Amino acid sequence: MTDSQFERLRLDQWLWAARFFKTRSISKASINGSKIRVNNKPCKPSKEVQVGDIILVKTKSFTKTIVVMKLSNQRRDANFASTLFKETDDSIENRLKESAIRKAASYTRNNPVKPNKKQRRQMDSFLSTRF
Repeated sequence: MTDSQFERLRLDQWLWAARFFKTRSISKASINGSKIRVNNKPCKPSKEVQVGDIILVKTKSFTKTIVVMKLSNQRRDANFASTLFKETDDSIENRLKESAIRKAASYTRNNPVKPNKKQRRQMDSFLSTRF
């Protein structure tokens, strides 16, 4: 079957073909774990998606709201996969905000100022003095 002959396609197949998940089994596990919603409703891996459906994809690193533009059950290169869906403007804006917040938080958390030997000795002497 060619891509244009599909009217409906299993959700787990489409997410795999659109390169949201590396394998279909990971796609199924994510759907069963309530990380995917179709038209704002929980679903199963066998749910049939069609052009125009709105899918919410939550993963560890991002949350995207996408609209299905094409159907394909074949996993191809990233350029082709990007034609299968379109991310909504609100989703892009929210994802960029979350990314900036996460980046700023990780910078302060992962880059503490470590005192050198002299500064540690000064802190030890300060803390050891009694008032």
